[in-house]
Amino acid sequence: MAKDIELALKVGDAAPPISALTTDGSTVKLSEQKGKPVILYFYPKDDTPGCTREACAFRDLFADFKKKGAVVWGVSVDSVKSHQKFTEKFKLPFPLLADEEKKVVNAYGVWGEKVFMGRKYQGIHRVTFLIGPDGRIKQIWPKVKPEEHAAEVLAAL
Repeated sequence: MAKDIELALKVGDAAPPISALTTDGSTVKLSEQKGKPVILYFYPKDDTPGCTREACAFRDLFADFKKKGAVVWGVSVDSVKSHQKFTEKFKLPFPLLADEEKKVVNAYGVWGEKVFMGRKYQGIHRVTFLIGPDGRIKQIWPKVKPEEHAAEVLAAL
């Protein structure tokens, strides 16, 4: 059971800036997405059961997100190479952001202590932020059920 995370960011706050490498090796910046809603979903690790279910749920609803003008970004601390393999294996149509230096996870406050089978360790909490077209945080999901979450986010757009 994941430990509850205390997020410093709240709905209405300006979203922290992002500049990160994506699956194809290019750099994306949050500032370049003004005027569009951005779904920023943080997940622990490429190609693990829960993360795969979550990514595939976003993949399966991607056309609907696109129709609403939304940008979908998955973020983990995995490398670009790991993201490329994950993307190819599951045919993900949206970029994954490689945050190996943990700048984005720390800025959004999703990196912290986790407990799995009694073992404590540092990792990414599965949290999603919906950033409005104005660059402010519109909604936060601090607890995510991987299979159902993409539909939940779509309904909030």
